[in-house]
Amino acid sequence: MRTSKIFVTVDAVILRKSTDYELLLIKRKNEPFKDCWALPGGFVDENEDLKTAAIRELEEETQIKVTDLEQVGAFGKPFRDPRSHVVSVAYFGIVPENTVAIAADDAKETGWFSVKDLPNLAFDHIDIVTLSLHKFKL
Repeated sequence: MRTSKIFVTVDAVILRKSTDYELLLIKRKNEPFKDCWALPGGFVDENEDLKTAAIRELEEETQIKVTDLEQVGAFGKPFRDPRSHVVSVAYFGIVPENTVAIAADDAKETGWFSVKDLPNLAFDHIDIVTLSLHKFKL
């Protein structure tokens, strides 16, 4: 019998509409990619539903509460995370334009960035954002 050393995380692609769409990012407090911009997200707890985990991680890191998110897809390329083989399931949502994010938990800072002018992102998060924007025709 083989044992797996694959871990599961979730990431949240959260947009708000201003003059253009803005993407919510967090500045990571910890390694890997400490001080880099990334999507809010984290590890799924044992016996936790994936969507529930995405909603929880979003609130823990940004204080933004949502009731529903739509699954974008799974990202599991080996070495996407330097810690181990990690598969991330990404979720998408749009929040009101006056939504304020407050950094908490693993987030050192939060920021809203125009989808047309994003900073360099940690992990493979630019691939997740690109697919999300394409999938939801934004």
